[in-house]
Amino acid sequence: MSILKPFKAVRPVANKVKDVACRPYDVLNSNEAKEEAAGNASSFYHVIKPEINFPDDFDHYDEAVYKKGRENYELLKEHGVLFKDEKECYYVYQIIMDGQAQTGLVGCCSIDDYFENNIKKHELTRPDKEEDRKNHVRFGKINAEPVFFSYPHVGAIDALVDDVKKLNGPVYDITTNDGIQHTLWLVDNDAHINSIENLFETKVPSIYVADGHHRTAAGALVGQEFRDKLGGNRNDGGRYNYFMAVVFPDNQLKIIDYNRVVKDLNGLTDAGFLAELGSSFSVEKMTAQYRPEKLHTIGMYLSGSWYKLTAKDSTYNDNDPVDVLDVTILSKHVLEPLLGIVDLRTDKRIDFVGGIRGLGELEKRVNSGEMKVAFAMYPVSMQQLINISDADLIMPPKVTWFEPKLRSGLFIHELEI
Repeated sequence: MSILKPFKAVRPVANKVKDVACRPYDVLNSNEAKEEAAGNASSFYHVIKPEINFPDDFDHYDEAVYKKGRENYELLKEHGVLFKDEKECYYVYQIIMDGQAQTGLVGCCSIDDYFENNIKKHELTRPDKEEDRKNHVRFGKINAEPVFFSYPHVGAIDALVDDVKKLNGPVYDITTNDGIQHTLWLVDNDAHINSIENLFETKVPSIYVADGHHRTAAGALVGQEFRDKLGGNRNDGGRYNYFMAVVFPDNQLKIIDYNRVVKDLNGLTDAGFLAELGSSFSVEKMTAQYRPEKLHTIGMYLSGSWYKLTAKDSTYNDNDPVDVLDVTILSKHVLEPLLGIVDLRTDKRIDFVGGIRGLGELEKRVNSGEMKVAFAMYPVSMQQLINISDADLIMPPKVTWFEPKLRSGLFIHELEI
C-alpha cells in the first residue's frame, strides 16, 4: 500500500501568493521565465530557474546557479514573503481550467516506495535533466516543486476532501494570467490527517507518476544520498525520507498530446522521405493544419505542408500495451529506421513540444529553420498509462502532457538538512 505523509509546508503569506506563484520550471525556457519575473523579486522563478539572475551566456548548470537558487529562497523567507506552517498538515489543491476541476492532496511520498516500485513509473529519465534536478535538491535542500502523481480513485478519499472544502475556507484562491483558478485548503484537523494517512495505507495499492519523472527521481535519489550521509534509516522520521507530491484521483485527469520536432531528415530529400513513409503509413497531404482525431493517426508538418499519416495494421500489436502506442509506432517506423534517432532521451536532434502550445508552435519551429519536420500525436489515455505502469513497462520519453499544470511556489518541502 502507499505512503502519503503530512508535512510542514513553507508557503507564501496570503498577500504575496500571486507574486510568488509561477509556472513549473519545465514548461517555459529561461528567457520566458526572465521576462515573466521582470520587476518581481518575489517570483518563485528566482528559486526554480535561478539562471535568470545571470547573464544570458552564463552556464545554466554552473554550481553558482544552484547556490543562487538557495540564496534566493532564503531571501524570500527573510523578507517575510514565505513562512513555515507550525504543524504537519496535508493540503487540498484544486485547479479549475475551462470549467473543469481536478482536486488533489498535497503531501509527501516515501523514497522507499519509489525504490520498491510502489510508485509506478512509465518513462525513463534523461540523464542530463535528472542531474540538473538533483543539483537543485542538493544545493537547495528543498523539494521546491511537487511532482504530479495519480492514484486509483477512492470514494472515501473523495468524500473526505469534499468535507475539508466545505468546512474550511481556502487559504489561497487565485486566478492566474492564463485564466486558471488555483485554490488551496489547509488540512490541519487531526482526525482528517489520520484518516488521509490511513486511507492511503489501506486503500491505495500504488501511486502513478503522471508528470515529473525527473523531479521524482531527483527527490528520491538525493533523499537517499542525504540519508546515507547522515547515517539515517527509513524509520527515523528524517524529512529526507520523503519528497513532495500532489496526488490526484485518476478519474479527474486529462492527458493532451505531446509532440515531436526533428532537426533534419538524416540525408533524405523531402520526396525520398515521403516515399519511405509509404511502407508503414497511408500518407495523405492535407489542405490545412491536421490534428490527429483518433488512435494510429499522426499529423506531420514538412516544408510548409501538413500530412495525415495513418499507420498500417502491420506496424503495431494491439495486445502489447507499449507497442500499440502511436509514439512507439513513430519511433519504430520513422525515427529509428529513417531519421536515425534511436535514443530519444539523449539525441539532440529531437525535441518535444507540449500540446498546450498548439499546432502553430510546430509550424513555427519548422518555418524558422530550427527544425525540419514536426509530428503531431494523438494523446494517450490514463488507462493506457496505468496498464503500462502496472506491467512494469516503459513508454518512450515525453509521451504524456497533463493540463492544467500545477503552480509552483504555493508550497515547499524542506529536507531539514
